[in-house]
Amino acid sequence: MKVKMMQVGPIGTNCYILEDETTRKSAIIDPGDEAEQILFALNEMDSQVEYILLTHGHYDHTTAVPDLHEVLPEAKIYIHKADANGTGSHIFPLAGQVEDLLFYDEGDTLPLGSLTIEVLHTPGHSQGSVTLKVKDALFTGDTLFAGNCGRTDLPGGSYEEILRSLARLGRLEGNYYVLPGHDGTSNLEQERKYNPYLKEGMAKNPA
Repeated sequence: MKVKMMQVGPIGTNCYILEDETTRKSAIIDPGDEAEQILFALNEMDSQVEYILLTHGHYDHTTAVPDLHEVLPEAKIYIHKADANGTGSHIFPLAGQVEDLLFYDEGDTLPLGSLTIEVLHTPGHSQGSVTLKVKDALFTGDTLFAGNCGRTDLPGGSYEEILRSLARLGRLEGNYYVLPGHDGTSNLEQERKYNPYLKEGMAKNPA
């Protein structure tokens, strides 16, 4: 498994290219802007794009989707249904903008060559926020950041819900790389020890 991270757009959203090195098949996760930069990286990797995957529907994670869809029409585009139509001015409504939009939800899995992408519904930052679990990596979108968590004051946000989602992530067995939607990466053990929001979530939502 290979993961390439790049920062795109005016606020530096983390966009990831996840590749199964055995088959050279890949998924683009959260293409927030600058489709040209993303396509350049894909050309350098010589990778076949199977999916465009969204952790949630905010514009800074989805703006490049229509342009990428024009160039990569065979790539399947997935988002949680709760975020597809948008919930306010800070959301980019993919439904109606992209044909053949597909929906995933809790427990769904997507094959990517020899890899399996598992969908965890982790609402709180938005109603349709998901975390994508692949081997030892968690693509957490704006649910879990290094030392922080996503804001909950936008339409569809809920502090109580994000605490429950953080508690769920914190209780995953073992350690995982945490690959968030903004800022630097981390690992789950580090977040269990030092992230005040994850610790609060686990304390308020006992197993």
